[in-house]
Amino acid sequence: MENFAAVEKFLSKKEKDLEASSDSGSSLTISTDSTCSNDERGNWSGRMDFLLSCIGYAVGLGNIWRFPYLCYQSGGGAFLIPYTIFLVLCGVPLFFMEISYGQFASLSPITVWRMSPLFKGVGYGMVIISAIVCVYYNIIITWTLYFLYMSFRKSLPWSTCDNEWNTENCITHGSSQNTASNETLLNSTIFDNSTGFAANVSGYNLTSAISSAIEASNDTISKKLVPASEEFWQRHVLQITDGIEDMGSLRWELLICLAVAWILVFLCLCKGIKSSGKVVYVTATFPYVVLIILLIRGVTLPGAAEGIRFYLVPKWEKLLTFKVWGDAAVQIFYSVGMAWGGLITMASYNKFHNNVYRDAMMVPLINCGTSIFAGLVIFSVLGYMAHESGQAIEDVVTQGPGLTFVAYPAAVAKLPVSQLWAVLFFLMLFTIGLDSQFGMFETMTSAFIDEFPNLLKNRKVLFTGFLCFVEFLLGIPCIMQGGIYVLQIMDWYCATFSLMLLSLTECVVIAWIYGVNRFYKDIALMIGYEPCKWWKICWCGITPVLIIFIWLFSVTQLSPVTYGSYQYPNSAIAFGWFLGICSLLPLPIVMVIQIVKTDGTFVERIKKLLKPDKQWGPALEKHREEYIASFNDSRSFGSTSPIFRRKVHKENIPALAFNAEVQNLMKKSES
Repeated sequence: MENFAAVEKFLSKKEKDLEASSDSGSSLTISTDSTCSNDERGNWSGRMDFLLSCIGYAVGLGNIWRFPYLCYQSGGGAFLIPYTIFLVLCGVPLFFMEISYGQFASLSPITVWRMSPLFKGVGYGMVIISAIVCVYYNIIITWTLYFLYMSFRKSLPWSTCDNEWNTENCITHGSSQNTASNETLLNSTIFDNSTGFAANVSGYNLTSAISSAIEASNDTISKKLVPASEEFWQRHVLQITDGIEDMGSLRWELLICLAVAWILVFLCLCKGIKSSGKVVYVTATFPYVVLIILLIRGVTLPGAAEGIRFYLVPKWEKLLTFKVWGDAAVQIFYSVGMAWGGLITMASYNKFHNNVYRDAMMVPLINCGTSIFAGLVIFSVLGYMAHESGQAIEDVVTQGPGLTFVAYPAAVAKLPVSQLWAVLFFLMLFTIGLDSQFGMFETMTSAFIDEFPNLLKNRKVLFTGFLCFVEFLLGIPCIMQGGIYVLQIMDWYCATFSLMLLSLTECVVIAWIYGVNRFYKDIALMIGYEPCKWWKICWCGITPVLIIFIWLFSVTQLSPVTYGSYQYPNSAIAFGWFLGICSLLPLPIVMVIQIVKTDGTFVERIKKLLKPDKQWGPALEKHREEYIASFNDSRSFGSTSPIFRRKVHKENIPALAFNAEVQNLMKKSES
């Protein structure tokens, strides 16, 4: 009881000090001096380091090759209505939640679950997803590097049909050449048949001859004619095989590019945020410079206005379809970057009093604005491509690698000084991909270093190099001739449904087990005030319900993996499901391990593991004092959490209050 009385005395004193500072108006003034720096773990050297890192991480390749197509397909400008609604109700609340508790504890996704150790498996799941995606994301960067290298040729290799990989069916001018070929073939056939008709009028039907000629010419064209850019992609870059059963040989050119990609990742991340925090000033801003340049060039091209109109003109009837709303929700969920662990990791390097609320409002809006802006760039050029080829825009539009490695390069090849535009475009793709790779890879390294500091803390460079090498080896199957089939499996399954379940668990635990009111108090300790109640409403009800909706929509839309018309064997589909499930397995496994390691009856163990660990709290001593003092503030506890109560009792004060650090603080206060 004497210890408890001493703690209460200490807490009361701290509360009076806080109230006094509040009365003087100093509670809204957050200290930013050097004493707030976490010298042991490290901090961003400036606020812009974090902001640009988050923007670079959130703005990924999906903003370029997924959103514009989805917007056009789902109603043009009308799609922005459900997109904005899900951004406000799901995207921003989850973004705010993740960077808040990451900054509060200064810990990465695994160790941060000291807040509720029973759910530590959520952190392992996030790291597994990031690790898998890192493998195939760097394959896309590898392709980009190869295209960038080929863009320095005197003539863009995907613009002509006189290369060694081209076939006799290669065309360079899209459907305009198709039409010419069709007319030539048709005229030739009719001419031959008309000769026969003149020689033998009886029994010859001219209408049948013309019909047969048209069918023959159409069959020939539809089966054989292939754009030069597609042949370059399929027959030269990929050298694709007939299926995953035939993996073929290694693509040595791509192996070199893959090695270069991982070396660049290592050089940028070998010193952690100290190096990556400087690189993002280039990699996060350069894409916007290129997008502006490409837009200015794009809107001056013939057909650009039609392309942009096709992209943005609302089709209001589309809003009545369930799929449009589901696609908008899924796009928001993936584009903002929740449940991957990257946001938690980057926020963990913030100083404790960084205004996380402001950052949480800015980054998602910038991310979504980038998606819309990128659509203008893409569709202005695709409109020009349709105008030049004589095709309808819907016949030109595509998404994914087909857009960035076939359609857009073909359009760029038609421009004057095409090499310049190709270099700019692929440099933009490279920097966009590299930024996202930074966030995912740093998630892995920081997670294990925080979890095993004694083993890895002083070996960060060596550990980073080791992980880069392992990921490089795992990526080698994806650069074989049949590698695209492996990559498609990874992309199809690894984050399709598991990501939502991890995010749902995260949201429910913080709002209902840790306690939304306790969490609000933690945020107030960092920024000097409590945010509005809107976020409580979202975290406790609206956002979890929407996550369940997104998960159900994703599961119902999930079909066995395909690549074009190729159907995968059952063994490959089973492998895909394993990749999808492996990020969820840590949840029950870690729960069992934690329960076994804890003392007491089963119920006592569960209760103990639901509560914050004794080490939970801010990293620095001065902030831990504020955290402990907040336990005696009756305004900080609410009925939404079964752990914390309004009145402070001995059993409800975390073990943090009884460790040696706090005992020293009490002695100082008594003296």
